[in-house]
Amino acid sequence: MKLSLSVQNIKCGGCAKTITTKLSQLDDISEVMVDVNSGTVSFESNNVMATQELRDVLKALGYPSVGVKNGLGDKAKSLLSCASGRMMKE
Repeated sequence: MKLSLSVQNIKCGGCAKTITTKLSQLDDISEVMVDVNSGTVSFESNNVMATQELRDVLKALGYPSVGVKNGLGDKAKSLLSCASGRMMKE
């Protein structure tokens, strides 16, 4: 089943690369795509528990779902995730 989430703090391709890399490592999650302009993460999953794990990983990276409290810590984590994504080799 194709699902998508609107998330906070996505600013650039570095953010998208980090999100794509980390979420693609999760079991029962595939075809991860990030739209930087809309702040949307799309993915395939048939497992409801995997979807919650995906939300937890996004929050831990600093990209909480829209509607979830976006604290200073989340913004700082997203900056680190962004920088990490920019430094990853293609």
